[in-house]
Amino acid sequence: MSLGQIMTILDLSELQLALAAIGLLILIVVAILNFKFARARHKAREERSVAREPSFGGFADSDPVLNESSFNDSHALSIALAQKHVIDPRIDCVITLRFDEPINGAEILNEMNTWPNLDGQASARSMCEGLNADVDAAEDWEELHPGASYSELQLAIQLASRRGPIGVLELSDFCSRAQALADTLGSQIDMPSVNTMLEGAKELDIMAAESDIQLSINVLFDEKISWSALQALMLHRGFKLAPNGRRFEFLGGEQLLFNSADMEPSSPVTQLTLLLEVPLVDREQRPFERMLGEGVEIAQSSHGRLVDDNGINLTGAAVISIQHHLDTLYANLEKGGVPAGSSTASRLFS
Repeated sequence: MSLGQIMTILDLSELQLALAAIGLLILIVVAILNFKFARARHKAREERSVAREPSFGGFADSDPVLNESSFNDSHALSIALAQKHVIDPRIDCVITLRFDEPINGAEILNEMNTWPNLDGQASARSMCEGLNADVDAAEDWEELHPGASYSELQLAIQLASRRGPIGVLELSDFCSRAQALADTLGSQIDMPSVNTMLEGAKELDIMAAESDIQLSINVLFDEKISWSALQALMLHRGFKLAPNGRRFEFLGGEQLLFNSADMEPSSPVTQLTLLLEVPLVDREQRPFERMLGEGVEIAQSSHGRLVDDNGINLTGAAVISIQHHLDTLYANLEKGGVPAGSSTASRLFS
C-alpha cells in the first residue's frame, strides 16, 4: 500500500502525517534513553553493593576555575569541591524535595550514588543539602550525613559562571535526576520550569559579564631591573612570591587583594603589571587604593613611572575616573545580590 493510500484511508494531510512521524520518533528516543538510564542505575547498584558506604554530602560533576580549565578527575573529587560552598538561590537553581516522614541520610546518599556520570564534562557546580529533622539537632540545612534524618532536601545547580549560562541539556539532565530521586523516595517536589531557570541564567550571566572587571596598573621602569632586585623590593613591600615562582601576590589577612602578572625570572624586567579582580575582593579592603599606593611606591623606589596599557603616563584625572567607575560597579554588584568579595561572587566569577 502506498503512502498516498494510507493518507487517504486515515484522512491525514501531509503536515499531520509528518507531525505523527516526529512524535513517534521522539517516543522511541525517550524509550531508548530511559532504557540506558535504567541499565546504568542497575549497574551502579551492583557496584555499590561491594563498595564502602558513601561519606560525602553533596554532588557535582566538575569545578570550573578562573582560567576556564576543567577537571577530568573522579566524580568524588567534584563532590568534595562542592562541599566548600552552600546553596545560594541568587545564583543557583534550587529544587526542593519534601518528605512525609523523615528519611535517613544513608538512603538518600545510596540512591544518589547510583546516578551515572553521563555528563563528566559538565561545567556547572551542583550541590545537595538536607534539613536535619533529628530531635537532638538544631533544625538547619547541612551537608548530607548517613547517620542523620532529613525532612526536606535541596538540590541545586549553579546557573552561570565565567563559562557563561548553564546549557539547556545540562539543566534538563539535572532536573531529570531530581525528578527521578523524588519518584524513588516518594517525596513532593517543588521545581521551577526549565524556561524560567534558563531565563534566570541568562539574566545572571548578563549581570556578571557587565561586572567582571580586571583593573591593571603598570609600572614602567626607566632601566631594566633584575629579577633578584625586583624580588627583594616586592618582598620588602609585603608581597609574597606565588607558588609558580613567576608572580607576586599581595594579601589582606588571608585574602588575595591583587597580584602581579607572570614574569620570566631568568630575564630582566622592564615593566611590572599589578592586577585586581574587582568582583573577587571585598570593597572594604580598598583594594584599588592599596594597589595604586603600592604602584606609586614601587615606581618611586625603582626609577619607574605609572602608565596605562598604551604606555601613557597615568594622570590624576584618570585615577578619579577609575574610582567613579568602581563606585558604579560595586553598587551594581550589591544591587544584583552579589557583593564584591562574597562567597557568592567567588562562585559566580570563577
